[in-house]
Amino acid sequence: MATERRAEVRWHGSLLEGTGTIDSTTSGAFGGLGVTWKARSDDEHGGLTSPEELIAAAHAACLSMALSGGLARADTPAEELRTTATVTFQPGEGITRVALTVEGTVPGLDEDGFRAAAETAKENCPVSKALAGVPEITLEARLT
Repeated sequence: MATERRAEVRWHGSLLEGTGTIDSTTSGAFGGLGVTWKARSDDEHGGLTSPEELIAAAHAACLSMALSGGLARADTPAEELRTTATVTFQPGEGITRVALTVEGTVPGLDEDGFRAAAETAKENCPVSKALAGVPEITLEARLT
């Protein structure tokens, strides 16, 4: 069964000086998050978020889920996965890179097996597929 997720955003003003708020989401898990151009294009974000930060969170969660599922199907379930996604945004160009790192504790699996499972998860997670137009998506995977 298909599912739909929704987020509502209000924006006031111009791109560079304006401000926005992510008011609500389908789940109600978050809302009231401020967004600005400065948070998107400057390292000094002042507690505000950006589309790229939200994409990074989505990609890290998606990769973790896909890898967890793949490992369980291979009868080598993970005890723990820690995933980081870093999204690079270049004003005027867009998202130019996503760097994924996943560390896992997976009894019964060697380093090569873990890397292969992580690569398969990266290629097949829905967020990776949605970001297929990003020029560079890298993956570093290692056991802990």
